[in-house]
Amino acid sequence: MSKFASLSSRRGTSVSSAMTPAELIAFFKGIYTQHKEEEITFVCIGTDRSTGDALGPLTGSYLLERGFTRVIGTLTDPCDATNLVTYLAGIPQDQVIIAIDACLGSSSEVGAFLCRTASLFPARSVKGQLPPVGDYSIAAIVNANGPKPYSILQMTSLYQVMNMASQIADAAKAELKGVK
Repeated sequence: MSKFASLSSRRGTSVSSAMTPAELIAFFKGIYTQHKEEEITFVCIGTDRSTGDALGPLTGSYLLERGFTRVIGTLTDPCDATNLVTYLAGIPQDQVIIAIDACLGSSSEVGAFLCRTASLFPARSVKGQLPPVGDYSIAAIVNANGPKPYSILQMTSLYQVMNMASQIADAAKAELKGVK
């Protein structure tokens, strides 16, 4: 079962608030001006069993490659519906969580990011009952929404997902260098 946030699960966020990769850097800058790197844990939600939903684990793996150490959810150890609650329980209370997940949206917004200073709700669009995640959240619009979200995620371009995951990790690292 795929674990992703849909636009309908992101209360208060409209498609018009989607950000470009350049704007994503500014989002991280805002976080880093308020929090030190050691206070931040990335929770990258998704599974490697669905191309579209692999955004989270790919991003987590890329973050590790770029030197981040507090990362939950990678290709080797995905964070999905089967273990999300357990992972969240293990995060110290003093950590600031940046939640990252894939989502479906309008075709004109594919490739953009929905960034908020609020939680995201994994799996809500597929009637999932998972808790909200994150003090900050990034939902990457990996494909256009439609009547069969599972099928759409299965047919999502791997290149698109890999590119967006890399853009998130690059933005996180680029802005961290700028703040130090």
